[in-house]
Amino acid sequence: MTRPAGARPAPALRVHPAHLPRFWDRSAVFVANVLSLFFGNQRQTEILAEQIRGIDSYGGRLLPLIDLLFTGSPNLLLLETEPDRELRAYHEGLGLSLPECRLVAPDLYQGRNGAGSDREALVELLHAHPAPWIDGFVTDHTLEELAHRAGKRTLSSHAGSHNGNNKLLLHRFLAREGLPTFDTEVAESPGHAAECCRRLRARGYAQVALKAPIGGSGIGMLCLPAAEVVAGQIPGYLFHEGACLVQGWLEDGANGVRLLGSPSVQLFLSEHEVCLYDVTEQILGARSVHEGNVAPPPYAAEVAGAVDRLLAVAARAALWLHAQGYRGTASVDFVLLRREGELQAIAAEINARVTGASYPSILARHFIPAGAWLMRNLRFHHPMPAPEVLAALEREGCLYHPGATAGVLPINFNLDAGRQVTKSQMLCLAADAATVQRMCGRVERAFHLKWQYDRD
Repeated sequence: MTRPAGARPAPALRVHPAHLPRFWDRSAVFVANVLSLFFGNQRQTEILAEQIRGIDSYGGRLLPLIDLLFTGSPNLLLLETEPDRELRAYHEGLGLSLPECRLVAPDLYQGRNGAGSDREALVELLHAHPAPWIDGFVTDHTLEELAHRAGKRTLSSHAGSHNGNNKLLLHRFLAREGLPTFDTEVAESPGHAAECCRRLRARGYAQVALKAPIGGSGIGMLCLPAAEVVAGQIPGYLFHEGACLVQGWLEDGANGVRLLGSPSVQLFLSEHEVCLYDVTEQILGARSVHEGNVAPPPYAAEVAGAVDRLLAVAARAALWLHAQGYRGTASVDFVLLRREGELQAIAAEINARVTGASYPSILARHFIPAGAWLMRNLRFHHPMPAPEVLAALEREGCLYHPGATAGVLPINFNLDAGRQVTKSQMLCLAADAATVQRMCGRVERAFHLKWQYDRD
């Protein structure tokens, strides 16, 4: 096949599960505002803020990660709340390099409430910092504007970041390529969506999933009984981007389907390379809301061809993502199933950002490269001081230390108004899956509780 004159050369494809790629050899400013995820869909943003407690301390999980992603120096991390000092000291004790942190209010980042002088001060801060690059959870118009005014470059274009997160565009690509897809209708309005639900019901689906093209953490997805959907049930924010997807909800044992898992393939895209560096299983709660990940997937050694099938589809999706103009870490989330005996890996979505699986995967592969790991969000019965959390793990003998072959590494502490820990992302890592599970049991003993799992 001859490449058209002037076309960019295709990136090199590198598939090395459980081996970290070469990340960015540069320094950067990273804006950790999770409320930018929905590209201006204000209602979805409000729902995210309502449903995730401690969202302003979410960005703290980037602290141990930034200097691994950007190996140049110095890096600057803009957060919405001060990270916990005890946890920061623990991460430094692991030998991790940590970036400088500055605090920025979310309204200031969004440019609301007439904070003109403070916004100018932010631009001056960015301009004075020597890092030539700026990045964030997504590259939206605000990030592009800040980059332009501060004399910096974004890693991704706005279009690349937006299109890379768009489920409808991904679905159309998969369909064109003849890759497995969900049974899908495209609805232009709530009334049209109700009609689509009735058609899927006629095709044997008891439930349907309505998905906004741009979503995250369960926001922008609605699962309903197919026979009962009426237009009044369908919120208008699903149509912020235009048409939304209406898909048949796959259930184990129905329509000839045997569900096997919900895996996720971790990606890194630079200018000239597309790397697939880990295969994980998503831990999903009610209505497929993400609560954690485990690697390798429990069925990886039992289901012949499963990992190869996942990597083959993920590679094609990752090359499509690169062509959109997106650069950075990402994940392709799947549903793995047998349909009438045939093994299928259906790419459900691409999360084109630092994802909930990026943090544990990169840290686990950094400390124990070929090992196993599990990350879950642990919510405490009662808020605890940070030193007590670390001390409890230490007393149980499971707090991870440099050079250990197994242990529990707290990635982040979500804090309440009194700076007490309400939730933590706990990374259990070891050489093998059985030892990882033992680490989980030791966490339960450390806090005298059964794990209270929480959404990401």
